[in-house]
Amino acid sequence: MVTLEVMPMQDTISISLASIEEGKELKDRYDVIILGSGPAGLTAAIYCSRAKLDTLVISGTLPGGQLMNTHMVENFPGFPHGIFGPELMMNMRMQAERFGTTILDDVATSVELLNEPFIINTVDKRFEASAIIIATGASPRKLGLKSEEIFAGKGVSYCATCDGPFFKGEDIVVVGGGDSAIEEALFLTKFANSVYVVHRRDKLRASKIMQERAFSNPKISFVWNSVVDDIIGDKKVHGVIIKDVINGERRELRCGGVFIAIGHEPNTQIFKGQIDMDERGYIKVREYTKTNIEGVFAAGDVHDPIYRQAVTAAGFGCMAALDVERYLTEKKYKH
Repeated sequence: MVTLEVMPMQDTISISLASIEEGKELKDRYDVIILGSGPAGLTAAIYCSRAKLDTLVISGTLPGGQLMNTHMVENFPGFPHGIFGPELMMNMRMQAERFGTTILDDVATSVELLNEPFIINTVDKRFEASAIIIATGASPRKLGLKSEEIFAGKGVSYCATCDGPFFKGEDIVVVGGGDSAIEEALFLTKFANSVYVVHRRDKLRASKIMQERAFSNPKISFVWNSVVDDIIGDKKVHGVIIKDVINGERRELRCGGVFIAIGHEPNTQIFKGQIDMDERGYIKVREYTKTNIEGVFAAGDVHDPIYRQAVTAAGFGCMAALDVERYLTEKKYKH
């Protein structure tokens, strides 16, 4: 049972997800187990279940993925007036369940992928699968401020492409100094009155060409040797407290939004030592969605550090499901 409550006056949305669809029992073994329940995981589930594969989704720490913390999604096709992030994920979940997917709101604590059947362990359950799709996503690095959590979705964002259009005519702060931060800053100049890039050093880490573009953009200015020490506001962000890392001085900088661009961390810790990853921890894929282990596939932000969009994650989920179906069919006929 999935319930959704929209409260227009407060402009918020709450969602309640039950662990398993009513009347459905967990089994010990499935054709495919999908780890993660964001756009990649649930799209994969829809395709796998429609192909008559017995499918289990283990949702992970945040059922629905990062879109559960996204107020309004305006760039997902099919919703001309936008859609609440949690509502979009609820719809995907209901669609997957309609085709027969079992969804368990739990966290995989360990995996055994070197031998088949593959084994997935949660806190108190053990599952076996003939194929695995890893769609555990990536999490944005955070500043670690209490106010950052308070104003998440109320002026604090981690994705300029997703949220930039909501800040037309505002003064905006971007935190970071790498390519991602400068790319976000440049994108935001399309909408913002001005963009302040706050960086803890006195020079950027971004590539030379990105730096040249930023320095030549009249809307972008830099706050060097500084960090965001606090985020202030009431119902939404009104400004930040900047701290100089050299002399410790603090001052207020007025702004209508804060975009934090200090990197992402792929949620791949439990796969280390079994799945090939790059130096940042992103899963390496070959031939579209295949990992180094036959029968184990990856989809979405867990292997994609470039695009990080809901629609691209959904596309990868579709690809992984089709690859799984092909793999299991070929395996069946081989035997």
